[in-house]
Amino acid sequence: MCGRTACTLAPDEVSRACSYRNRGGQRRQPHWRDGDADKYRPSYNKSPQSMSPVLVSHRHFDKAAPVDECVLASMRWGLIPAWFKESDPSKMQYSTSNCRSENILEKKSYKDPLLKGQRCVIMADGFYEWRRVEKEKQPFFIYFPQKNGPSQERKEDQQQDVTSSTRNTVVSEKGEISHDLAEESEAPAEWTGWRLLTMAGVFDCWTPPGGGEALYTYSVITVNASPNLQSIHDRMPAILDGEDEVRRWLDFGEVKSLDAINLLQSKDVLTFHPVSSFVNNSRNNSPECLQPVDLSSKKEIKATASSKMMMSWLSSGSPAKRKEPDTNETKGEQDSKAKSRCKPAGGLQLWLQGVNKKPRTK
Repeated sequence: MCGRTACTLAPDEVSRACSYRNRGGQRRQPHWRDGDADKYRPSYNKSPQSMSPVLVSHRHFDKAAPVDECVLASMRWGLIPAWFKESDPSKMQYSTSNCRSENILEKKSYKDPLLKGQRCVIMADGFYEWRRVEKEKQPFFIYFPQKNGPSQERKEDQQQDVTSSTRNTVVSEKGEISHDLAEESEAPAEWTGWRLLTMAGVFDCWTPPGGGEALYTYSVITVNASPNLQSIHDRMPAILDGEDEVRRWLDFGEVKSLDAINLLQSKDVLTFHPVSSFVNNSRNNSPECLQPVDLSSKKEIKATASSKMMMSWLSSGSPAKRKEPDTNETKGEQDSKAKSRCKPAGGLQLWLQGVNKKPRTK
């Protein structure tokens, strides 16, 4: 299952991290649906009923838009079917935060939006899952392995800046800018920061019976856990691995629903690290939720390169660029708890603290 996630990127960072290629192979950067960037709040500890960034086909909001054009929307976690008759969505009698892939065509709440092509991709840094250890539960943070180290990202940024600058100065003999090169320079650069997790979902639009603002909600589709996650839990979100799978899941014009279901497979593509029980309380919302903890007193666990990069990413945010997550604790209290529970970050964190990485801007 999937009952808790994290998405700590600011709205503009989410947009750059969601760059994609359309059917023609052109790279595009999705914009936020009007007003939705303000509805989204970055968080280290998202639970059902919160608003999350969701990638969908623009055709769902604009019938004239190409079906393979994507847009970002803020949707509430926990699907409210369009046919729900109550005036208050909190009166739903059952949980719809997850839907099992095996039953998706058997339950009206999920079957209806699926057959209408209302497929979405939920974006997150990763998700939390708990492994039962005797009478207690040990939380883990689960995410895509990160291939680009900070130094590589910084180097690529510099190369792309130089390349873009060079392209803009290329002119023809008549003094006109080359059309092809100018077009390339305007294309968004491929995101080299934290690779966001891409989880398959379905969404629906509910309008209060008495009228009012439409509410868009979603459910995360789950599958059997992959071999490397079975020791933690028997279920996991359906992961879309790579741009092609994301495009096919969202392109309901080219990929029909029954074919899209074939993408919902258990994939052994994720990594993880143990985190503190601090994350157990959904009101706790600080970097401590994501930080790897030392379980050496129980079992020796070797830190992975990806878990170290996660620590780097936590230290890389620029306050001027990010929205501050809500929190119920003062900074001093958080720092004190973090020092007592969490393992030192290591060299990568110190590296990023030194350069104070900032998101790329166009």
